[in-house]
Amino acid sequence: MRRLLSTYPFISRKVTSELLGQIAGAGFEGVELFCSRSHFDYTSRPEIQAMAEALNTNHLSLESLHAPNSRDISSTREGGLPLSICEVERVRRIEAMDELKRAIDVAEDLPYQRMILHMGGSRETADPRKRDAAFSTLEHLVLHAHHCGVTLCIENTPSEMGAPAYLRTFVDETRLSGLRFNFDIGHAHLSDGPEEERIPKSFEPMRELVAGVHLHDNHGDKDEHLAPYAGNIDWPAATKLLKTPPDGGKLPIMLELKEKTGPDSPGVQELLESARAAMDKFEEEWS
Repeated sequence: MRRLLSTYPFISRKVTSELLGQIAGAGFEGVELFCSRSHFDYTSRPEIQAMAEALNTNHLSLESLHAPNSRDISSTREGGLPLSICEVERVRRIEAMDELKRAIDVAEDLPYQRMILHMGGSRETADPRKRDAAFSTLEHLVLHAHHCGVTLCIENTPSEMGAPAYLRTFVDETRLSGLRFNFDIGHAHLSDGPEEERIPKSFEPMRELVAGVHLHDNHGDKDEHLAPYAGNIDWPAATKLLKTPPDGGKLPIMLELKEKTGPDSPGVQELLESARAAMDKFEEEWS
């Protein structure tokens, strides 16, 4: 199993060659860059080229990008206007689509395989108008991504439109053949029903079209993005499940932790040591 890490736990800082060197030093082989201009400016060609050089220097592969969830006000400030492929208002939907195309276009100078997208916000309610808006947006984005050699992967989230069954029905009915799924095991653990049934029930509709996995833990009530074994996910059962899609053990599994803030928050090195220890245990479980 290749050790892969999302840069999400470092979202408030710039991704530098030094940070990538620390990630590589902790035993990780590839990364997923989170698209936020204050973190990684996916609109700046010089920054993209510098990132390519930094990744090469530190012997790291770029496995995927996480699509931006807001249009940053500036390259030095995180946050801004929310971006949603489900935006009903046409002007705002086109603005979101254009911003996502900019992120996809990173592949022209810095090749990567997958872009991870959410179906709207974290609490997006199901609405036929939003569904039609998402189809209109994705119809363009899937084609644009295909020309760039990128696969779009919609991730399950704790929302009505991000529910696995809803996502699978959406793909089946719209026949967007180039669209795939990213299975987020932590988000699945937040779904309704008995805890022992949540992850298998979430995985089943997505199984055949899963192209990647986000790995993190929680206690079943909020999206904590803890390291595996720090929450109450049944990891022996989860590892068996993750081996069952068509690609089996070949699925790229990306560790996606959350940034910790405050005076007692761990530094980069401490966080990476914790991540490495969690992956040691997960790999042992896997094998």
